[in-house]
Amino acid sequence: MKPGSAVASLPPAPFGTLLTAMITPFTAGGGRVDFDAAGEVAVQLVSAGNNGLVVSGTAGEASALTDDEKEQLVRVVRDAVGEQVKVVAGTGSNDTARSIQAARRAERAGADGQLVIAPYYNRPSQEGLLQHFTDVAAATELPVMLYDNPARTGLAIATDTLRRLAGNPAIVALKDAKADLAATTMVMSDTDIAVYSGDDGLALPWLAAGAAGLVSVSANVAPGAYRQLVDATLEGDLPRARQLHFLLAPLVRSIMNHVPPAVAAKHLMHRLGRLGCPSARGPLVEPTQKEFSEISVELAGTEWAVACAKRPGVSRFVSR
Repeated sequence: MKPGSAVASLPPAPFGTLLTAMITPFTAGGGRVDFDAAGEVAVQLVSAGNNGLVVSGTAGEASALTDDEKEQLVRVVRDAVGEQVKVVAGTGSNDTARSIQAARRAERAGADGQLVIAPYYNRPSQEGLLQHFTDVAAATELPVMLYDNPARTGLAIATDTLRRLAGNPAIVALKDAKADLAATTMVMSDTDIAVYSGDDGLALPWLAAGAAGLVSVSANVAPGAYRQLVDATLEGDLPRARQLHFLLAPLVRSIMNHVPPAVAAKHLMHRLGRLGCPSARGPLVEPTQKEFSEISVELAGTEWAVACAKRPGVSRFVSR
């Protein structure tokens, strides 16, 4: 979309309009990746309306996975959901060479695209960011979704850098978790890059402003409701979209505010009967009793608390 132009139609969505940032199931204690469970979760999500999946992203505990595990996860999910669903592999790291290697492995495993986060810890200059993303994009045929999440990386991708990157035909999308509506509005206005909301609580305003879709952690727990939210917003049914936004708000708070989102999402999925083992891999650990109580307060009276309460052995989670 060119500067000053009006939105005449739905924005392009190269990876689908609803992508869940998939959790990675482990065996007890985080010992092994449970690949069978990963395939089952992928099928659940697609059955509930996902037309894209992100594998080995932040919610998938990518930093705790080996390179072999990441490659195998792509293969398993690809096989589970078939070719009709876009599979995006998290390939970003703080090392350009390692990101390139991860991209090549993801391409070999059958991914449709790659999610590349800004390098963390190193905190390169904007010119360094530009070169990093350019080099990773050039290494394979996989289209790139940039990932701007300064809370995780300590470094934001500047608007001008995003404008320059958007001119690269291999860089087709941006997952925005910066929560800067003004800055990202400039990116949407000035470039043709597809912007995806990367902040579950801001899905409605981003979509209403012209985002192509949503990449969501909370959709691990409520994929059907997020499918309805995305569709209602893109179809212009804002009353219905607002209703769904408020319905989902307590769930978003419960997942995002008290423990690492991957941990909260896994435990909710477990208590809904959709994940056999909620273990994370160190340094992530099971929620404490206090954290359980805080999550419970967020969910009090919601349909998710009611559903959890119907499962055997969950009173500790839903009653405090």
